Amino acid sequence: MKTLVPLAILVASPVLLIAGAPIRRRYLRYVYRDEAPQLMDKKRGWVSAHYFVVTDPLTQWLCWPTESLARIIERRG
Repeated sequence: MKTLVPLAILVASPVLLIAGAPIRRRYLRYVYRDEAPQLMDKKRGWVSAHYFVVTDPLTQWLCWPTESLARIIERRG
């Protein structure tokens, strides 16, 4: 799973560079919603695939340009 997530992020990189901020915000809302299962369950030794996507620095790096642009627009808005 650890190797497939960065590969999937690289495949989706053109989309993340163009529309990364809204996609990432919507995804984080989905992952951290109230009825969502936990990202990690230490008692059972279980880690969700969402954990690797949320904590991957490549995702944050690819979404950075649109997030900074969105912040500038919101400030002027």
